[in-house]
Amino acid sequence: MVNQNPEQKARDQIDALLAQAGWVVQDKQKIDFSASTGIAVREFPTITGPADYVLFVDKKEVGIIEAKPETWGEKITIVEEQSQKYANSTLKWVNNSQPLRFVYESTGIITRFTDRLDPRPRSREVFNFHRPETIAKWSKESKSLRGRLQDFPPLIKEGLRDCQITAITNLEESLKQDKPRALVQMATGSGKTFTAITACYRMLREPISVSRILFLVDTKNLGEQAEQEFMSFMPNDDNRKFTELYNVQRLKNQYIAKDTQVCISTIQRMYSILKDEPLDESLEEQNPEEQQFTKPKKTLPVVYNKKIPPEFFDVIIIDECHRSIYNLWRQVLEYFDAYLIGLTATPDNRTFGFFRKNVVSEYNHEKAVADGVNVGNEIFIIETEKTTRGGKIEAKQLVERRERTTRHKRWEQQDQDEIYTAKQLDRNIVNPDQIRTVIRTFKESLPTIFPGRKEVPKTLIFAKTDSHADDIIQTVREEFGESNQFCKKVTYRAANDKTNSEGKVTEKGEDPKSVLTQFRNDYYPRIAVTVDMIATGTDVKPLECLLFMRDVKSKNYFEQMKGRGTRTLDKDSLQKVTPSAQSAKTHYVIVDAIGVTKSVKTASQPLITKPSVSLKDLAMSVMLGASDSDTVSSLAGRLARLDKQLNDRERARIIEKAGGTTLLTIVSELFNAIDGDSVERKALEIVGQPVGTDPGDDARNQAQQQLVSVVANVFNGDLIELIDSIRRDKEQIIVHDDLDTVLKTGWGGEVTENAKELVQEFTDYLKDHADEIDALTIYFHTPERRSEVTYSQIKSLLEKLKQDRPKLAPLRIWQAYTHLDNYQGENPLTDLTILVALIRRVCGIDSKIKPFNSTVRKNFQDWIMKYHSGNSEKFNEQQMQWLQAIRDHIASSFHFERDDLDMTPFDAKGGLMGMYQQFGDRMDWVIEELNRELVA
Repeated sequence: MVNQNPEQKARDQIDALLAQAGWVVQDKQKIDFSASTGIAVREFPTITGPADYVLFVDKKEVGIIEAKPETWGEKITIVEEQSQKYANSTLKWVNNSQPLRFVYESTGIITRFTDRLDPRPRSREVFNFHRPETIAKWSKESKSLRGRLQDFPPLIKEGLRDCQITAITNLEESLKQDKPRALVQMATGSGKTFTAITACYRMLREPISVSRILFLVDTKNLGEQAEQEFMSFMPNDDNRKFTELYNVQRLKNQYIAKDTQVCISTIQRMYSILKDEPLDESLEEQNPEEQQFTKPKKTLPVVYNKKIPPEFFDVIIIDECHRSIYNLWRQVLEYFDAYLIGLTATPDNRTFGFFRKNVVSEYNHEKAVADGVNVGNEIFIIETEKTTRGGKIEAKQLVERRERTTRHKRWEQQDQDEIYTAKQLDRNIVNPDQIRTVIRTFKESLPTIFPGRKEVPKTLIFAKTDSHADDIIQTVREEFGESNQFCKKVTYRAANDKTNSEGKVTEKGEDPKSVLTQFRNDYYPRIAVTVDMIATGTDVKPLECLLFMRDVKSKNYFEQMKGRGTRTLDKDSLQKVTPSAQSAKTHYVIVDAIGVTKSVKTASQPLITKPSVSLKDLAMSVMLGASDSDTVSSLAGRLARLDKQLNDRERARIIEKAGGTTLLTIVSELFNAIDGDSVERKALEIVGQPVGTDPGDDARNQAQQQLVSVVANVFNGDLIELIDSIRRDKEQIIVHDDLDTVLKTGWGGEVTENAKELVQEFTDYLKDHADEIDALTIYFHTPERRSEVTYSQIKSLLEKLKQDRPKLAPLRIWQAYTHLDNYQGENPLTDLTILVALIRRVCGIDSKIKPFNSTVRKNFQDWIMKYHSGNSEKFNEQQMQWLQAIRDHIASSFHFERDDLDMTPFDAKGGLMGMYQQFGDRMDWVIEELNRELVA
């Protein structure tokens, strides 16, 4: 409407906010309580004059709103006395005997809220008015949340560390004082998550009874880890697990169950939910602060979402809060009317500022080491000439040039002398001898670093790039004389299969979770190499050595990387993965091969726009929501330039990842999305004005945002990775002649024996239980009856083994035997079939380890040949199909009975009658023969 005064404009905005929150706004002359549960009546008369808005829920007066013009935003708190006066007044026609409980002051831009039932009523800013159903729920409660927060029961300290007791006690005192934000600083390994879950449990239970808690992380990996900790948590005053008491949901899509009490989500996903937009899951793989893409110049604002209103969560716990509370993501936190609790080991000044210096726990690494909660570190220096000073490529010598991604090689003569610096190493200059020198020196120094060890301690190597990591892995395997399983790469993304020039797979790709689990729990791998993972938020307690082959300039990031080694571990647990360890984990060692312990570190700073932004970063920005002309036009220009360099195969790969869209089409649509005429037409459409009128800058910005958003839908993590890999500088110079030498080393294994020890321990366990476990009794005492061993008997043995001796996992013992027996074949498919193969090996039935499936198939082949070579009538084709199906059943379930004929696949063949039709009176003889002969 035109010619409105500021207060009328504010009322229009307040009306819109109320409508968003589910209220029906009515004039006092047209009150109709049947219109909705929640009614907001304008200018409702009281004995002290008309109130701007009076709120009714289910025809019951509950609150008031005092409206002020937008210019009152800076002094809105002085209106509180006026709004309190109306809340205390008697309403006309109602004659309320009690003051109204819920009080708001609003300009339509800023809204403040007071619950007068709070112990010390204090106004706070809220994103929007609370929904009528929320007000109805609160009205039925005898105490407000802040009132109930005064009633925490005494803390049972059993099973809690002193630092955890301090953190929980101080946090609860902060909540009692109604401090909206609190920071829990606890050293890595001191139990931050356990502390947070304990706090959640105490807040969810009576008498506090918070409705819902959001546990916010910034990577999918951290969310999965938190989910596991919630699932395993058992309070010290109840014998049920947390997830048996309360509903915990880790968000994997837009849906949040109504009965969820703890919601685990990445901040990226919560942002997308509030925006009601789908999320590219690749954005959850890495924390936002480490993603070097530009943020939109004007961050896309979170808007009201009626499915998840601001009051949806009572408490938000922010894990690794030092990196997820800034820039674009801060508005996610400030959308909710909730207490904010931050968890971090490494806060900086920004973190302290965000949490208003309300630090309820200060427990740093030094205190944790003093208390025995963490272990300290020692520093061992490896200093080489090339690492320190760089080197020189002589003119006219032949040098190798290698494509980064394909590793394709070619040789050419160097035109002129070229000096390279240490910083160029492993980026555009690779000196294999420098990597080899560091790794060989590390290997030779292990007896000094870890005296008495027979195996390499669990070691994590930090590499500069993916290419650097691959070079390190190959060198480690070669220098240590070990197989692929000895050294593996750990990353956020699943690894692709490695192929040779002929396209044959030379090394299978592995799921990152699987590799990480192996690194944490199994003997192999001994060494893991990473670029982007385990820097933060991943627990690998047996880790005893960190080898830095990359420098780090961020003080916070370096502290988090060091934190991977600080976890304590008792002797028995350490010996499960490092058998020659003679004690509990006492310390970890930083092997500094790059000068990381000496380089200058800077405090983390918010990401700022750089003069030169990479193509990948621009594409990530647009995918995330950047729509400013500079970013979009830069991206379009870069893609247009790239298109000219593509071959047909690369174009086809891009079309496939882009869902059928060519790169030139994407370029054209990007330019069209920021074209002035296109934006103007869209802006007029948004405001509903005719051509030739001025839609206004806000409408133009909204129009450009919408147009770019449509084009941005084509981008996804796979497409951007592909474009970036094609665009990347494709060649590295491989320096073979400029050999490296060790300048300084100093402070700053036998697989077969370990395999023998593991096998012996497994053998002893089987023999010790041979008289009490049915399957073992048969195999050890009456092996001729082994055809009688059933599936359920083997399963019972496996469950007891897992319960008694988790260290003796079948796959682990299988790997030990494959080493001792020099077995090169395929691995069995399941733990059950592995276990049967192991029992046969221990009992001497098999002289070498081999899969049970292979045994069954070989015995089946021999039996068929023997049968057909006699005078008996040969089996026909239909009979052979039955015999092969029974063979496969015995291979997976160890024994076949008549009852099994009712199961798949036999039921489809006619079951008992079907087999009888094929074999007649010989049916039972066939079953008995196969049971006996196939497990021989």
